[in-house]
Amino acid sequence: MQQSHLRSGYRIAMLVLLAIFFLSINLFSNIVFRSAQVDLTQSKLFTLSQGSENVLGKIDEPVTLKFFFSESLANEYPQIRTYAGRVRDLLQEIRDRSQGKVILEVIDPEPYSGDEDLAMSLGLKGARTTEGDIIYFGLVGTNLADGIEQIPFFADERQQYLEYDVTRLIQNLSRSKKPVLGIVTNLPMDTGAGGLMEAMRGQSKPYMIYEELRNRFEINFLEQNFVKVPSDVDVLMIAHPRPLNESTLYAIDQFVVRGGRALVAVDPHSEVSLTSGGDGTPVQGFTEASNLEPLLKAWGIDFKPNHIVGDRKLAMRVATGLDARRQTSDYVLWLTVPRDNLDHDDIVTANIDHLNLATVGELAPVSGAATQFTPLFWSSDESEVYDLPFVKSGPTPDELLENFKSSNARHVIAARVSGPIKSAFTAAPAASSGPDISKRSDSSEQPEVYEAQTKSDANIIVVADSDLFDDRFWVQTQIYENERVAEPIADNAQFVLSAIDNLMGSDDLISLRARERTDRPFVVVDNLRRAADRHFLAEQQRLKAKIAETEQRLTALQTAAGETPSVNAQEEATAFRAELLASRKALRDVQRDLRRDIDTLAARVRFANVALVPIAVAFVAIGFAILRQRRRKARAAKGI
Repeated sequence: MQQSHLRSGYRIAMLVLLAIFFLSINLFSNIVFRSAQVDLTQSKLFTLSQGSENVLGKIDEPVTLKFFFSESLANEYPQIRTYAGRVRDLLQEIRDRSQGKVILEVIDPEPYSGDEDLAMSLGLKGARTTEGDIIYFGLVGTNLADGIEQIPFFADERQQYLEYDVTRLIQNLSRSKKPVLGIVTNLPMDTGAGGLMEAMRGQSKPYMIYEELRNRFEINFLEQNFVKVPSDVDVLMIAHPRPLNESTLYAIDQFVVRGGRALVAVDPHSEVSLTSGGDGTPVQGFTEASNLEPLLKAWGIDFKPNHIVGDRKLAMRVATGLDARRQTSDYVLWLTVPRDNLDHDDIVTANIDHLNLATVGELAPVSGAATQFTPLFWSSDESEVYDLPFVKSGPTPDELLENFKSSNARHVIAARVSGPIKSAFTAAPAASSGPDISKRSDSSEQPEVYEAQTKSDANIIVVADSDLFDDRFWVQTQIYENERVAEPIADNAQFVLSAIDNLMGSDDLISLRARERTDRPFVVVDNLRRAADRHFLAEQQRLKAKIAETEQRLTALQTAAGETPSVNAQEEATAFRAELLASRKALRDVQRDLRRDIDTLAARVRFANVALVPIAVAFVAIGFAILRQRRRKARAAKGI
């Protein structure tokens, strides 16, 4: 009996010791392995990128991050709660890796509390629930110099840009001042569709790319008639300018010759300028084409101002409304440039997924130029070069596809130019070619003293398209609490920002943009659709030819027979109707076959995602169960 009590006490003591040991191990692991993690996601969603590490390493003075999240109110909203957990994990990771330079405060602003008043005063936006409560889910950053940056609300649409947005906020706070970006443009960057008239009515909607630029840099708009680029401009962005006079061209030339860096976008046919009005009409003063021929030639670039590149393989899918059976069609003049058509070795395009462009031109290196011409992105080999007058005549998407003739060559759309360059001028132009400066004494308004060539290698990026800036090609916007939230559908803004960051000499943020993009094109489905479309168009073209031929024969027969159709004419008409019905049936068969192939593929994908993994896990579990049973039988046979 006593031994039984001792044994029972021994068991209780062991259980207590095991419980203490378990709690100690958990406490020890939470402290020691707090920052340890294994990221098994393909896009490394939970791993801090090297760019963020570099930004954190350059912080000189502490930055305080206040993360406002109404946790108690968000319990009924799983999507917000899950996203908030990810935001909190990222902020904690940044704090742990900042070596004490980032201070994190997590605040739950309960209704009618001082914390809620603080969130409102700092410019955060709350989401109102059906019960009337307000959920705050934003970030405020401050530094010791009274600088402040906010993310008013972590919108789900920008979840893929989470690390970039937070790292950019920290970098802005760690800098004493923003870099200066000079802009020369004839696009409505700061007013958006509708131009100045809409801005005067208080209804302007600046381009989302401009909003990104304004948040990242100090913007200095230069009038398109100047004699000198201001000395504080770090990078010059020339985006579809008006025809520039000699003095302005000289000012840009000397800026580059003296070591200035530039992002240039020229366009043989700018659809932005042609449809900038609020009602889709051109805005007075905007130009269709742009060119910087003397400067481009001096930089070693041959730009074709009357050539527009069409591409059957990269054609963007557009709505047509011309055929009840096919609501959309491939438009070979609007391109979706995929990752395979971008330079993976250049830091600006290394992380780009795809770009959406429209009516693009082509670039080529000038023979014998001293500069190095490096293509950044290009068309496929299923491309055709169209003359500008033909494009302006307005061919339909189907007409372009029916008459498409591939050149079997790739055409460069954007390129980087580096190396030594010579001035496009032999001397400074006469003062009369520019603004009247005879009465000006300010040295900032005087032309540059002539420099014949660069003393160090130039760095210029040129794009033969201006439509990449237009919101309709790359972003969907939603209004939230009277503020626009951008949901990118292409990486146009990423390319522009990466290019300017690189030209500014900062590559830290480039690797962060869209690194978490999870949407992938269905290549097989796209190929099936394109093949069916080509078959459809071929059948359609054959049918049109048959109709025209039969109508001519009917007309000839009716003319010969008078007003009363002959028996031959009636038979011909009957044959035509039979042929017409057969052709229509063939067209329906093409569409049905396309739908069947796509549905079959979709069913296979759903099976793989929904059923295949559970089945595989079940088989593994059954295998382990069988193995354990065999081991038990083997032990029993041995008498163990």
